Amino acid sequence: MTKSQNLWGGRFAQAADPSFVAFNNSFSFDRRLLHADIRASVAHCNSLAAAGVISVDEADKIKAGVQTVLERCQADSNYFDELESEDVHSFVEARLVEIVGDAGRKLHTGRSRNDQVATDLRLWLREAIDQLEKELSATQETLLKFAEDNVDAVLPGYTHLQRAQPVLFAHWCLAYFEMLARDRERFQEMRKRVNVLPLGSAALAGSSFNIDRDAVARELGFESVSRNSLDAVSDRDFAVEFVSGCALVMVHLSRLAEEIILYSTTEFGFFELSDAVATGSSLMPQKKNPDSMELVRGKAGRVFGHYLALLTMLKGLPLAYNKDMQEDKEAIFDSFDTSFASLEVSALVLRNTKLNGERMRAAASQGMMNSTELADYLVRKGVPFREAHETVGRIVVSAIEKGVELEELPSDELRRFSGAIDEDVFASLTLEQTLAAKSLPGGTAPARVREALREARQLL
Repeated sequence: MTKSQNLWGGRFAQAADPSFVAFNNSFSFDRRLLHADIRASVAHCNSLAAAGVISVDEADKIKAGVQTVLERCQADSNYFDELESEDVHSFVEARLVEIVGDAGRKLHTGRSRNDQVATDLRLWLREAIDQLEKELSATQETLLKFAEDNVDAVLPGYTHLQRAQPVLFAHWCLAYFEMLARDRERFQEMRKRVNVLPLGSAALAGSSFNIDRDAVARELGFESVSRNSLDAVSDRDFAVEFVSGCALVMVHLSRLAEEIILYSTTEFGFFELSDAVATGSSLMPQKKNPDSMELVRGKAGRVFGHYLALLTMLKGLPLAYNKDMQEDKEAIFDSFDTSFASLEVSALVLRNTKLNGERMRAAASQGMMNSTELADYLVRKGVPFREAHETVGRIVVSAIEKGVELEELPSDELRRFSGAIDEDVFASLTLEQTLAAKSLPGGTAPARVREALREARQLL
C-alpha cells in the first residue's frame, strides 16, 4: 500500500497520529460516492474550462483521467485499497494526479471539499430516492396482486387488537398500499429539495472564479442552485428528511410485519408462510418461524436510530461546515440499505404467503362483530343512536350468557330488549350485509373495494 497526499498539509510540520488518522478517515464508507464524485468533477472541470481557468487540453486530460479512475475501480476492487486515502475525494484526486500529472492538481480550483461532498451526497441521494420509489412501487404491486387474487376473502378487523368488524382481505391489503403511496409521495417531494446544486459555494463564502453555476446545474441535472453559500455547505436537512422518509417506510413495513407474524401463529391461523421465507427451530422440530418479518420489524429500530442521530448531530453546529457532519453518511447509507432490503423482503413474503380463507371467514363471523349493524338497524327504525348503542350492549350480554351469536338469538328474545326489532333484523346481521353496508367511499363494501382496486391499478 502506498502513501497518498492529503488535500491539505502545507500548514502542518508534524504527521498526524495514526490513531487519529484512522478515526478521521471516511474512505471505508464514503467510497460509495465515487460515481457521484467523478460525475461532479467532470462538470466542475467543464466549468473551469468554460471560465478560462484551465485550458481545453487540460480539461480533456482531467476528464479522461477521472474516467480511467472509475474504470479501474470497477474492474478491480483492490484498486481502492492500494492507496491510503482520507476520503473518496482525496482518493480520486491522488489517482488523477498519478494518471495525468500536474493537470490533475488544477481540478480542485474554485471548490472545497465542503461543497464537493454536499454535491456528491445530493447526487447520490437523488439516485437513492429513485431506487426506493421504484421498490415502493414494486411492493405496492405485490400488495395489489395479493388483494386481486383473494378479492372475496374476509378478515376480522381489529381495534385494540380485539375483534371489531369484518373487512375484506383486499381492503386490508389496500390499507398498506395507501401507506406506501404516501411514502412515495414524500420521496417525490423531498427529491425537489435534494435536487439543488451546492457546488460553487466553495468552503463557505462562495468562489472567486467566474464559474457558471447554472451551467453546472444543467449538466448535472439539478433544478436550481443554492442561494446561500453558508447554508449550502453547512446544513444536512435534506439528509435528515431522507432518513425521516426511510423511517416512515420502516414504520409501515414494521406494522405489516407485526400483522403477518400474528396472523401466522397457530392462535390466529389466517396466514401460512411458505418454507422459502421461514426458518425452523434448532431444538423444536415442529416450529416454523417468521424470521423474515421479525427481522423487518427489528431493523426498523436501526433507521429510527439514524434519524435521531442526524438530528442530534446537527442541532448545535455553528456555521459553517464542521467535521461532525461526516457522521451523516453512514446513517444515510444504512438507512437506504435497510429500507430497500426490507421492502424487497416484505414483497417476497407477501408472494409466499397463503391464506386460510375458511378460518378467516369463520373468525370474521364470530364474536358479535355485527353489533354495530344491529345498532344501525335500530337507528333506522327511529331509535336514537345512544339508546340503540345501550340496547345492543344489553343484547350482547344476553348472547354471551347463552353462548350464541347475535343472529342466533330468537326474534322474541331480541324484541324483549326493543319493540323496534322485527323479523327483517336478521337480514341486517349477515356477514355479507355487514360488509355491503360499508358502502361510502373508502369503505370495505365489496363494490367499493373493487373500485378501489381498479383505482390502485391505474395509479401504478
